[in-house]
Amino acid sequence: MEKTDILSLSYEELERKLLQIGEKKFRALQVFQWLHDKKVPSFDKMTNISAQTRALLEEEFYINSLKIQKRLVSSIDNTVKYLYVLPDGNKAETVLMEYHHGNSICLSTQVGCKMGCKFCASTKAGFVRNLEPSEILLQIYESERDSGRSVDSVVLMGIGEPLDNFDNVVKFLHIISHKSGRNMSLRHISLSTCGLADKIRKLAEMKLGLTLSVSLHAPTDEKRSSIMPVNKKYPIKELISACDNYFKTTGRRISFEFALIKGVNDDTETARELIALLKPLGVCHINLIPINEIREGDYKKSEFVESFKKILCGSGLNATVRRTLGADIEAACGQLRRDNT
Repeated sequence: MEKTDILSLSYEELERKLLQIGEKKFRALQVFQWLHDKKVPSFDKMTNISAQTRALLEEEFYINSLKIQKRLVSSIDNTVKYLYVLPDGNKAETVLMEYHHGNSICLSTQVGCKMGCKFCASTKAGFVRNLEPSEILLQIYESERDSGRSVDSVVLMGIGEPLDNFDNVVKFLHIISHKSGRNMSLRHISLSTCGLADKIRKLAEMKLGLTLSVSLHAPTDEKRSSIMPVNKKYPIKELISACDNYFKTTGRRISFEFALIKGVNDDTETARELIALLKPLGVCHINLIPINEIREGDYKKSEFVESFKKILCGSGLNATVRRTLGADIEAACGQLRRDNT
């Protein structure tokens, strides 16, 4: 009999499964708390549950696990980058970052990525598979166990396109925010997408309350399509319409990611085009990113990040420059996995 990945079950699914094998309804609460509050790695650790019931759980379920293959710790800012080995031997990257307001973790949602963005290391080795909800969760749990730090906020911005793994990501969100488990507010979770407009609309309908970050990187279809192939399927007009709908439906301000590339999208004309595109949206935030240079790419960091920001802010838009963390350990997603595959 094939066992069930118990960490990937929502609270409601766990309750139904336990009722099916003859357990009482209250057992789901006990087991869920052991898994997601106390983060136990085995059923033997569930000490307020009888040995007989623990044996039954062992027969029906398994608790997934990740192994650390490599850990890099920044000597500059205490950022920790993990390369995790998944149960099937594939690998995923996770970055734990320290801010004045607490610890934030950047999670991967897929093994590889199929989006093909020209400046991204994650997509160079191609797409392998989606991560299960348990494999997304365990990046938090294992990083906390190893580091001794408690994670306060989450960014789904690692390897992979979260909205391309829609169902598993949504289940992860339900599990991590459940009041009987980790109980993390979805307002402390940010999801980054390269712009799957149909999935943005679907996400808006759920009114989950999380922050949506959209990787824009260019204000025109011609320029965006040249660096982000996804734009050919979801052009800017369609994407901006979906973003406008997300804000109006959820009331949550959208953050637009804009990686500045030398000689590509860092000039005054591009800044003016970006203002014209985003000003009609009203409330939004523009996160300017000094691009991470990768070995296989020709793109270089812009020297005009601050002047670009000044133009945007001068128009009344809210723009900030992302703080660079883990610069000495190549904390850009995709590099560590690719070097150790």
